[in-house]
Amino acid sequence: MQILQAALADVEAQLGDSTERLKATFDDVILQAEQIAYNKYLNAEAVYGGQILTAFLNELFGEDLSADLATMEREFRQHFHLLDKFFLSLAQGRKSRAGSAFEFFHHALFRKLGYPFEEQTLLSDSKPDFLMPSAAYYQQNPLHSIVFTAKRTLRERWRQITTEGTRGIGMYLATIDSKVTSQQLQHMVGHKIFLVVPEQIRRKAYPDATNVLSFARFFEDHLDPKLRIWKRDGVL
Repeated sequence: MQILQAALADVEAQLGDSTERLKATFDDVILQAEQIAYNKYLNAEAVYGGQILTAFLNELFGEDLSADLATMEREFRQHFHLLDKFFLSLAQGRKSRAGSAFEFFHHALFRKLGYPFEEQTLLSDSKPDFLMPSAAYYQQNPLHSIVFTAKRTLRERWRQITTEGTRGIGMYLATIDSKVTSQQLQHMVGHKIFLVVPEQIRRKAYPDATNVLSFARFFEDHLDPKLRIWKRDGVL
């Protein structure tokens, strides 16, 4: 959490932290916060990994590390699977934290911009990351609600959220994945799912896809009009 907060603070220091500035640069904020957090995590991981390996070598050979190469090779071969599990756990933890970081940034930035939401609310058999403005309002006014999920990479996981999309309310799936296929995008159209990506990714990977939005366009054409309705209905 400290790494994520520090990354967001670094981006705000560069781009400004006013709500107007944050909203105007949201596409860049997401990308930069992701990259800064990833670099900070790699640095912290390297320090931790180095400490573990040093302790491991000391346990095998003693602090003077005077064992000959043949002995060291034999010991490494004997403990290879232990080392393999260690490095695999680091890689798996990195992927898991990256996904959590992507959701955290949306949470923090939506809060800062004043958008109301509830998190991880169960809808039928799906659980989107953000339900705007609330579950109670959604039950009464699904067409005026926003169902929003953030997944750093997609692969086939976008199918997990299609259930609510079939009800006709439409859903928004934020990602920085640039490898969604045209066939997948067409399936999303059928389920009324909009992909929300930074403008830099939209221009490069999805320039002609009608259901792919930049964050700026998502705010302007989809979220802010709903915000005016919520204010009118006394939600805010």
